[in-house]
Amino acid sequence: MLAPERQKFILDELHKDGAVTVSKLAASLEVTEETIRRDLEKLEKQESLRRTHGGAVPIDDTSYELSLEKRKSTNVEAKQELARIAANYVVSGDTIFLDASTTTFFMAKEIKGLKNITVITNSLRVVAELSSCEHIKLISVGGIVSANQSFVGSLSEKSIKECYFANKMFFSSKGVTKEIGILESNEQECGIKQNMLSNSEKKYFLCDSGKIGRVSFAKLASLSDIDYIITDKVPDEEFVEALRDNNVKLVTE
Repeated sequence: MLAPERQKFILDELHKDGAVTVSKLAASLEVTEETIRRDLEKLEKQESLRRTHGGAVPIDDTSYELSLEKRKSTNVEAKQELARIAANYVVSGDTIFLDASTTTFFMAKEIKGLKNITVITNSLRVVAELSSCEHIKLISVGGIVSANQSFVGSLSEKSIKECYFANKMFFSSKGVTKEIGILESNEQECGIKQNMLSNSEKKYFLCDSGKIGRVSFAKLASLSDIDYIITDKVPDEEFVEALRDNNVKLVTE
């Protein structure tokens, strides 16, 4: 089993049991305890868990909120560049889905000057950014307001699934690997994005290079489910080959 697959297994077990131990994981995966410790160290650096003596536990709610605030100011220049590139793919007459990620919030700023487009989103920040644009038709799905400043839950998902279709979707996520695909750390946001993916014609994944190789416990989509990946640096050849095998177009400028 490759490292990304091991790390996803670890996060799945953590999410299911609320804690994991090095010894049990090593036995389940048939690897050494040192290998598991390296995996846990990497996942902690990615803010996916918190290591303890002999294992790991989830990041608690307070830590998650701090991480969310930190995320708003992480890799800002890269995210702004991705947003600028993505905005070039929006033209008059488009109906687009924007998820509640930080990158699509920056994208909302980039498309404010466009006319005759429709934006469908679950992001309160995107709604606030575009609400004064008379030439943009803005649709916000309802639901429960989350700590991510977004609408989530069954009402939001049903609204997207049954009421809306877009010819383009722009979204981000926690990470992506060539073995597993696109991964998310929030199940509620994951459900929203999956419904948007199902009801859109072309899918654009906005991914700063730091997320390539990063794993999380919830699988959002396979590489074959998207059409474009927009990133700030050309990935390694193995990842590029995986994109090619899945007919995904790589965009870096």
